[in-house]
Amino acid sequence: MLFQSIPGLVAVKEKLIRSVQAGKIPHAQLFMGKEGALTLPLALAYATYIHCQNRKEADACGTCAACSKNLKYIHPDTSFVFPVGNVKGDKDEERFRADMLKNWRAFLLEQPFGTRNDWSHFYGGEDKQALISRDESREIIRALSLKPFESACKVMIIWQPETMHTTAANGILKILEEPPPNTFFILVSNSAEHLLPTIVSRTQRTQVPMLEDDALERFLRNHVPAGANRIAEVVRMADGDLALARELMETEQDEHHEQFVSWMRACFGLKFDQLVPLAETFHDLDRLQQRTWLTYSLAMMREALLHLGGASGIQRVTGIELSFIQNFSRQLTVARIEKIQLQLGDAIYFLERNGSAKMIFLDLSIQIGQIFRS
Repeated sequence: MLFQSIPGLVAVKEKLIRSVQAGKIPHAQLFMGKEGALTLPLALAYATYIHCQNRKEADACGTCAACSKNLKYIHPDTSFVFPVGNVKGDKDEERFRADMLKNWRAFLLEQPFGTRNDWSHFYGGEDKQALISRDESREIIRALSLKPFESACKVMIIWQPETMHTTAANGILKILEEPPPNTFFILVSNSAEHLLPTIVSRTQRTQVPMLEDDALERFLRNHVPAGANRIAEVVRMADGDLALARELMETEQDEHHEQFVSWMRACFGLKFDQLVPLAETFHDLDRLQQRTWLTYSLAMMREALLHLGGASGIQRVTGIELSFIQNFSRQLTVARIEKIQLQLGDAIYFLERNGSAKMIFLDLSIQIGQIFRS
C-alpha cells in the first residue's frame, strides 16, 4: 500500500511522513478511528514508507525491492498480528498460523480497504469469534527477538488489538514499552475504548478521521463506473466509510426514502399490522441490503438533527427528502434522535454478529415507537 492509493487524509499522511524524514518514529503508535476509518491502509502505507530504499518527498518509491515486497505484504521485516477464529479446529498451530497468514495477505491484496467483518467473511470465520490468542504474545516476542533481515528496522502491525486475550495483552506490555532497537509497533484499532489502559498509555496516538465527502466522491468517481446522482446518494449514506461506499455501489439502487417513510410512520403509530410484515421484508433481504436500510435511517436522523439545530447549510438532502425531514423533525427532539441513533447502531452491531434479522428489526421498531411516545 502506498499513501497515494489512500484517498484524502492529507494531514495525517503528512504527519507520518514527517516523522520518518526527521528520524523520529515513535516506538509504539496507536492508529485509532471509528469502524470504516482507513486506519489499516495508513499503517500499511506507513510501513512501506519506513522500509523504502528510495523515499520520495510525499510517498515511497513503489519500485525498489523493499517496496515490491511490501506491496505484496511479504517483506520479512514487517510482521502482522490479527484476530482469527479456528474455523477448522486445526490443532497444528504452526500450520494454522501459516494458513491464516496466507489468507491475510490475499485479503489485503483483494480488499485493501476491507473491514473486520470483511476479513471474517474472507476466511470463513463468520460463525467464530475472532480473537488474538494468548499464544500470540510469545510469537510477537519471538519474532522481534530476531535481527532485521533486509531493512534497517522491524515493523510490527497489530490489527484490532482490542480483540487480544487479556493474557496476550499483558504479555506484550514490557516489549511494547521497551522494544528492541529499531523496532516499531503500529497498533490499529477501531474500538480503542476497549483497549487496556496500560496498552494505550504506552503508545503515541494518531486519530484517523472518516473521509470527507469530496475525497470519497473523487475516489468513487475515479474507481467505480456510476452516474453522478448515484455517487452523490452513496456518499451521503456512507458518511465517510469507504468500505461501505464500495459495497453500496455494487447493489442496485433502491427506493430507500419510501421504505424509511413507511417504516417511521408504522413505528410512530406502533402499528403492528404493518411492522410485522416490514420485519418479514427486512428478514428476506441480504445482509448488505439490511445494513443499507439501517445506514440510510441513520443518515436521515442526522439530517433531522441538523434541521433542528438550524444547520441547513450543511444538510445533504434535497427535494422530497428535505421536505420529509422538515415535517418529520416536528415529531423529534435532540434527545429522541440520540436514543434512536443508539438503537440503530445496536441493531447494526447485532446483525453483524448474525442475530435474527426479523427479531432485531421488530424489537428496533418497538423501541423507536416507544421513543416517539416518551
